[in-house]
Amino acid sequence: MEEIREPKQKRAIQKKEAIIEAGFNLICKNGYYNTNTAEIAKTANVSTGIIYQYFKDKHDILMEALEVYGDDIFFPIIKLKKEDFQSHNFDKAMKEMLNKYINNHKLSKTAHEELTAMTHSDQEVANYFYKKELAMTNSIKQQLLDNNFQDNNLNEKVHIMLGLIDNLCHEIIYHKHTNMNYEIMTNLVLKNIRFLFKNDLPQ
Repeated sequence: MEEIREPKQKRAIQKKEAIIEAGFNLICKNGYYNTNTAEIAKTANVSTGIIYQYFKDKHDILMEALEVYGDDIFFPIIKLKKEDFQSHNFDKAMKEMLNKYINNHKLSKTAHEELTAMTHSDQEVANYFYKKELAMTNSIKQQLLDNNFQDNNLNEKVHIMLGLIDNLCHEIIYHKHTNMNYEIMTNLVLKNIRFLFKNDLPQ
C-alpha cells in the first residue's frame, strides 16, 4: 500500500479538502455503509488513486471530516466567547445558545442522524464524540469560572445543562410529539438551566 502523505502544494491541498467535503456529504446523505471511495472520488472530481494518497480508507476520510466540520455542526457551544457567559448576560446567552443548537440540528439533520447512529457501532466515532463532549463541558465550565461563577459542582451542572439542550433538540427535530408545546418546553428548559446555576452566579 502506498504511504499516506500530507499534501504541501496548494492544488494538492485543495484536492484533499474536496475529498473530505465530498466524503462527509455523501456519508451524511446516503449513510456510511452505502458510500464507497469511488463515489467520493467522482463527487470530488479526483481519481480513486488520489484518495489513497491522502487517506487509508473512507473511515479515515470520515474522521478527518469530523475534525473539519464537527465543531460547527455538533459542538457550536465550544466557540462561544467568555463574554457570552457574563452573569448579566446569562439568560440571553443561554437562549441564544439553545436556539443555535436547534438551528444546527435543523441544518444538519442527516449528519446528526447518521453520526449519532454510528456512535453505537463505531468505537472511533464514539470516542470522538466522548472527547468532544468532555471538551465542551470543560470549556463552558472554564468560561463560567472566568466570569467569577462559583464552582459548586459546575462539571455536573454543565453536563446536565448540555443533556437538557440535546434532549430538547432531538424532541423538536426528530420526535415531534404532536401533544407537546415546544415553546413551553423550551422555556422550561431555560428555567431549569437558570435554576441549576442560581447559587453559582457571582455576587
